[in-house]
Amino acid sequence: MLRSSSFDGETETLIDFRYLFKVTRGRRREYLDATPFPNLVIDDFLPKSTFDEVHRCFTLPSETVRFEDYSANLEDGSPAQAGKIHLSSVMEMHPVVRNLVFEMCSFSFLKALQRITGIRGLLPDPLLQGGGIHLVKRGGLLRVHADFNRHDRYRLDRRVNLLLYFNPDWKESYGGHLELWTKDMGRCEKRILPIANRCVIFSTTSHSFHGHPHPLTCPENVMRKSISLYYYSIGRPATEVQPAHNTLWQRLPSEQGSHD
Repeated sequence: MLRSSSFDGETETLIDFRYLFKVTRGRRREYLDATPFPNLVIDDFLPKSTFDEVHRCFTLPSETVRFEDYSANLEDGSPAQAGKIHLSSVMEMHPVVRNLVFEMCSFSFLKALQRITGIRGLLPDPLLQGGGIHLVKRGGLLRVHADFNRHDRYRLDRRVNLLLYFNPDWKESYGGHLELWTKDMGRCEKRILPIANRCVIFSTTSHSFHGHPHPLTCPENVMRKSISLYYYSIGRPATEVQPAHNTLWQRLPSEQGSHD
């Protein structure tokens, strides 16, 4: 771990909060003006020493750590998500990974997110509902979708997604790009390769369509690894209010009409 400045003095942290505030300073307009919805990509998000340590300790399935299978199909049998498993129980994560998650739910981290997004009163989710460690194997995919918009336990509004990738030597040919699609699902506006230590932050509404919808072509012994965290608020702008819904799966333009 490294020594990083905190608001209450010098403490040992995994995140370099001085660097985080420096790299995000003045980038709110960039975030808000991004298309097709507010988003920001930050490379070299963690100090190299932190990244290497978290990656070395990255929690994987074992006899004592049970991941949940996220594979699911639409009503017509086509895949919504395939080859994907996840772990939301922080107490089953390696202590180093657990500490990173705790820091990313801290007041200091929330303050940085609020500076970027302009969303006041952001709250973390202690249940990590749908979040935590995500692993996707060769052939896996995640259909383009908009996420559930209300936390079913706390009745909070989902506002921000954060994805942090742990994929050293990830090649373009492996695929797995995070795709951000327009509101009308007319086109993919942005493709983001899930390379090591890349962080993607974006606002979530009922129309923030995203996913990695094409089967991964990575080797059998390689998985697409990420930590996914979601942040909430009490209420949201009136222009974004929609009835509570679960995941809204979408079809790509190439699929339109093929399942009529």
